[in-house]
Amino acid sequence: MLTKIYKPGQGKYTRLCSGFTVAVIAAMGCWRLYEKLGATDLNLWIVSLVPVVAFAVFAGLIYWLLNKALLADFMIAAEGELKKVNWSSRREEVVSTIVVIVVLVGMAVLLGTTDMVFRLVFQQLLG
Repeated sequence: MLTKIYKPGQGKYTRLCSGFTVAVIAAMGCWRLYEKLGATDLNLWIVSLVPVVAFAVFAGLIYWLLNKALLADFMIAAEGELKKVNWSSRREEVVSTIVVIVVLVGMAVLLGTTDMVFRLVFQQLLG
């Protein structure tokens, strides 16, 4: 019962990527724990086994959470929605990027010019 995968094959990539990402974060935390314990005068077995056991517990928790009905159904639905997305073509992305860059440069020039004009006006008024 604990090892049964909820709706196998559905939301496979979303669950795999999410599980892998969380496992990497847990592994980094366990490695940090190992480094912190290694800096103490504890037995080598304790220094080594505590992070390994912690990672095993995290791995079991990740597996259990990814097969909970509520979370798994959400991930299945999210992957289904991503398959429906109409992604832009490369040409559309390039044109959109160029438009954004041109608008930003134009705004920078406009604001810079406005700043210079205000500076000159206030220098004439005050000085």
